[in-house]
Amino acid sequence: MEYVSCLKKQSLLKETFLALKSQEEKYHRVIEFGQAAPPMPPQDQLEENLVTGCQSRLYLKVECKKGRLALQASSDALISAGLAQLLIQIYDGEPPEAVFKCPPLFLKEIGLIEALSSSRASGLKSLYQKLQQESLKYLVSK
Repeated sequence: MEYVSCLKKQSLLKETFLALKSQEEKYHRVIEFGQAAPPMPPQDQLEENLVTGCQSRLYLKVECKKGRLALQASSDALISAGLAQLLIQIYDGEPPEAVFKCPPLFLKEIGLIEALSSSRASGLKSLYQKLQQESLKYLVSK
């Protein structure tokens, strides 16, 4: 398989979440990911890094260093920050094409998508789309 690293990261996260008994525990675990997120410097919390379509203020900074993605996120809501951290755990350090060839299917497999409110699910979709848009810039510039 071409993107073993990306698939392995998803598999590890899937194991973590499937070990939890209830949707409430899964939701709490997402919040813990948000709480553990490293802070994004204020100078990177720019309009261009803002994720549109998210009910909270969520920033995603995407850079490509030596052919690998370097991701940072910040949000004023712990759920949004946690969801962003899940994607960061999967794609940080991966080549930009991994975002397209290795979609975050584990989110559906663990039942997280269904556990989110429609506005949170929409925000997660917007976050992934922003990640795709930003990653595409690095693929086009090759």
